[in-house]
Amino acid sequence: MRALLPSLFATFAFATASSAFAHVTVSNPWARATVAQQQASGVFMELRSAHDKAQLVGVKTEAATTAEVHEMRMEENVMKMRAVPSVDLPSGQTVSLKPGGYHIMLMGLKKPLVAGQNVDLVLEVVHADGAKESIAVSAPVRALAPAAGQPASGGHQHQH
Repeated sequence: MRALLPSLFATFAFATASSAFAHVTVSNPWARATVAQQQASGVFMELRSAHDKAQLVGVKTEAATTAEVHEMRMEENVMKMRAVPSVDLPSGQTVSLKPGGYHIMLMGLKKPLVAGQNVDLVLEVVHADGAKESIAVSAPVRALAPAAGQPASGGHQHQH
C-alpha cells in the first residue's frame, strides 16, 4: 500500500495540474456511425473557453487520413460545406460543433465507425497569447437514421 501512495499522488497531481491549466473544456462529444464503404463522417461536440480569443485551429486522429474543421451553410438555397482555418471560441460562451454547422470532418476513414466504439481525437487550440493547447477527446460513435426526406449519403456540396 505504501508504494502505491506516491503513484496515486502523482496521478492526482497530474490530473489536478492539467485541469488547472485547461483553458478549453469539451462536453458531449460524439461521432456519426458509418455504413460499409463510407469514407467520411462527422464528429460533434460543445467547446467552452475560459479565456478570450481562443481558436480551434485543427484536429488530429488515427481514425482517418484527413481530419478538418468544417462549416456548413446555406448559399443560394444550396447547403455547402467547406474547410475553415479556425473557429473562434469566445470566453465563457459555448460553441457547438453540430450537424448543419461547424463540425469536424473525418475523411479517408481507415475502418468503419461502429456504434458503441469511440473515436479518439486531439483538438488543437491557439490562445491570444500564442499559447497552444492540445485536448484529447474520445467521442462515442452513435448510429443515426437519416432525417426524413434526406438521402443517407447526405445532400450537400463539399467545397475546399
